[in-house]
Amino acid sequence: MSSARSREIQGRGRGEQSRRRLAIDMRTYLFDLDGTLLDSIDLILESFHHTARVHRRPERSNAHWLAGIGTPLRVQLSQMAGSDEDLEALLDTYRDYNLEHHDAMAKPYPGIVEVVKTLHRRQAKLALVTSKLSRGANRGLRLLGLEEEFPVRVCADDVVQGKPHPEPVFKALAALGAQPSEAVFIGDSDHDIEAGRRAGVETAAVSWGPFAREALEAAGPSRWIESPEELLAL
Repeated sequence: MSSARSREIQGRGRGEQSRRRLAIDMRTYLFDLDGTLLDSIDLILESFHHTARVHRRPERSNAHWLAGIGTPLRVQLSQMAGSDEDLEALLDTYRDYNLEHHDAMAKPYPGIVEVVKTLHRRQAKLALVTSKLSRGANRGLRLLGLEEEFPVRVCADDVVQGKPHPEPVFKALAALGAQPSEAVFIGDSDHDIEAGRRAGVETAAVSWGPFAREALEAAGPSRWIESPEELLAL
């Protein structure tokens, strides 16, 4: 074989490797926040209990509040609101308590911050898709040290319909200039999985959130993620 032919074949090989790396680097990753990036479950539950105590509402179990994680807070608290005005008071109490205790009670899940930073270095497209208001979501990213990695953030105050409706996912894809076929939505709840599925993206259910695998199986995630490092191989 001539040296020119050999160089041509080698060049093609390098080109294929480059394209494969690019396909990985340009993958679109949509992340939920609470229960996926941020271990804030104890904070969330205590915020609900505190709100119920302050407003003298019947106590509800942790399991009750856990079932709604991933949906907008307004939807969850409407269950114990007697009027629109009452709901606003409940929301204010919850949010004030949550923000006051946020940095002391919330923390990153082991390994997830470095994985996100690695994806960012690989030039993957990243977006945060959360049912929190922007103020709370930004506080969470600041605590994680991931503000730079998530320039695109779709929060509760950015959409008309929150998860499990697909609107937040569609909005994130549009902001990133990405197609559903090249995206994966990573979350810990059935609401995350349903929103991603309805938007036509691949879905990945993480094992380190508050929900057991059995509780998520009915949602039918595309794949299961046992450790943050597995996200690097998607």
